Amino acid sequence: MTTDTSPRVAIGPSPDALLDSAVLRGGGLISPLESADALIWAGSPDSFPTELPPSVRWVQLPSAGIEDWFEAGVIPKDTYITWTSAAGAFSSSVAEHALMLLLAGVRHLPAHIEAKTWRQFEFFPMVGTLRGSTVGIIGAGGIGRALIPMLAAQGADSIAVNRSGSPVPGAVATYPAMRMNEIFSRADHFVIAAPATPATRHLVGAAQLAAMKPHSWVINVARGSLLDTDALVDAIATERIGGAGLDVTDPEPLPDGHPLWDLTNAIITPHDSNPPGVRPAAFADHVSKNVTRFANGETLAALVDPIAGY
Repeated sequence: MTTDTSPRVAIGPSPDALLDSAVLRGGGLISPLESADALIWAGSPDSFPTELPPSVRWVQLPSAGIEDWFEAGVIPKDTYITWTSAAGAFSSSVAEHALMLLLAGVRHLPAHIEAKTWRQFEFFPMVGTLRGSTVGIIGAGGIGRALIPMLAAQGADSIAVNRSGSPVPGAVATYPAMRMNEIFSRADHFVIAAPATPATRHLVGAAQLAAMKPHSWVINVARGSLLDTDALVDAIATERIGGAGLDVTDPEPLPDGHPLWDLTNAIITPHDSNPPGVRPAAFADHVSKNVTRFANGETLAALVDPIAGY
C-alpha cells in the first residue's frame, strides 16, 4: 500500500511493467529520477547515469556479480548511497545447475552420452554417488545456502566456507575464508560460489587441486577467474581429480580449440545457470522485497560493500 510518505522510486534505463508492479507491491511510488529516493536499474554499467540527483539514497543493481560495475567506476568507494546487488535473487536456479553438474560428473554422464555401444562393465568402476559424500561449498552465500538442502536430499553433507566463519544453517561445519585450505582433506567434491574480486582470483589453484581426492569433482558457478584454468586442465588430464563442471570459464567465452573442450571429464555449459526465462520474475521479486525494507527503514538485502568490492 502506498501513501504520501511512500518512497519515490525511479526505474531505468526504460519503463518496465514488471518492475513497476514490483515497486508498487513493495509500497513504493513510481517517480522520475530527478525527484526519486531510490533507483532500480535494469540496464548495464555502460548506460548507467553519469550523475545521480542528491535525493537518491539507494540504488538496486540487476546482477548478483558486480565486478563489472566496479571496473566501470559506477560505484565509488566513498559513496553516500546505499547500493544493493541482486545476490540471492537467482540463487535457487544457480544452485540447481550446480547440483546438475555435480550429479552428471559423479554419475559419469559425459561418457554415457558419448557411448555408441553397451559398456556396462567398463563404466561400473567409474560411476559414483553423492550419498554419503561431503561437498565443500566455497563461498556459502545465497547460492550455497540454496544448495545445501538440495545436497542433503541426495544424502550428502556440506562444509561451508564464508568470509567470517559464522555458522551456515544446514552445513556440518563452517570455515572462515582464511582456513579454506583445510576443507580439501575433508570433502569429496567442491562447489565454487564465491564473489569475484582481485583478492579471489585463482582462489582455487594448483595447490588446492593437488589436495583434492582422485574422485573429486570441482564445480564452478561463480566466475571463471576464481579457478586457475591451466592448473585445472593439468589436474583433469593427469587424472589427479575426477573432473570439473563449469558454467563459467576463464577466458569466457571459452575459445574453440581450448584444451578443456577435449577433456571428457570437463562438462562445460555456456554461463546459463541463470537462464533468461527466470531472471525477470526473480529480479522483480527481489526488488519488491527490498522496496518494502527501504520503505520500513529496514536493512536491505544484498548490500554492496564498496571497499570490499562486492
